[in-house]
Amino acid sequence: MMPHYIEPVFRPPSEWKSLILQVTNGCSYNQCTFCDMYTQPQKKFRPKSQADIDQELIALAPQADQISRVFLADGDAMTLSFRRLKEILQAIHRYLPNVNRVSSYCLPRNLLNKTTEQLSELRALGLTLAYVGCESGDDLVLQGIEKGETFDSSLQALSKLKAAGIKSSVMILNGLGGTAYWQQHAINSAKLMNLAQPEYLSTLVVSFPMGEQRFKQGYLDAGHQAFEMPGQQILFKEMQLLLQNLELKRTIFRSDHASNYLVLKGTLGKDKTKLLEQVDQAINGQINLREEWQRGL
Repeated sequence: MMPHYIEPVFRPPSEWKSLILQVTNGCSYNQCTFCDMYTQPQKKFRPKSQADIDQELIALAPQADQISRVFLADGDAMTLSFRRLKEILQAIHRYLPNVNRVSSYCLPRNLLNKTTEQLSELRALGLTLAYVGCESGDDLVLQGIEKGETFDSSLQALSKLKAAGIKSSVMILNGLGGTAYWQQHAINSAKLMNLAQPEYLSTLVVSFPMGEQRFKQGYLDAGHQAFEMPGQQILFKEMQLLLQNLELKRTIFRSDHASNYLVLKGTLGKDKTKLLEQVDQAINGQINLREEWQRGL
């Protein structure tokens, strides 16, 4: 028996082998103008009851020897209280004892009411990885996309996760600053990462599968310059500026999502020079790029 899902369901690319356990539906914040993932009527935010979660786990118990990883969906599972998350993790290990890693998306605001001690307890129960969509380290850009976060709130959340022993996989959106703010977007995103030192860092190119109107209006509502999507050259120069300013000690870096024109993989900082050389080749047209038909969200 498969768990019950309210579609659509999203997961990080690296969780393709994981059991997707939908413990909430949708996103409790759901105001970021760049995100259309949970805008459908059936995706209105609602936590799933513990009784329903238990039933799904009981039904999966006969396959327990095949399940070693669990991803807690939807986009906002960490908004649940410490008590609820603890109950869920205990149930996972009760019915699926071979699970050795549980992960979840995590908005920085999710951690405001959770202490480091509580997060450490969740870590001991198997929650070892949080995917944190910082998107940018620049407060002006964050205001323009109605993220409801700041440089400081993102850093506080990442620091709390690190103190609790929970690894962070951070996402920064290439192109989010448009043609007007790409430089400060890159520089301040690098500053945030340098202070946080996440275990994983990935970049995606911002995409608008349902159109740019809502996103552009957010920029105008914030009193910013009108958003214009950067072309390839500015996207590459932004990536170059980000990498130049990153001072990471041991962070696995990936820019290989389907949205990216240029695929980059390495560990920062030891591969910084190699990655910058690849970006320079892209700027000068000396490296193969993904065609538009090969890209996706």
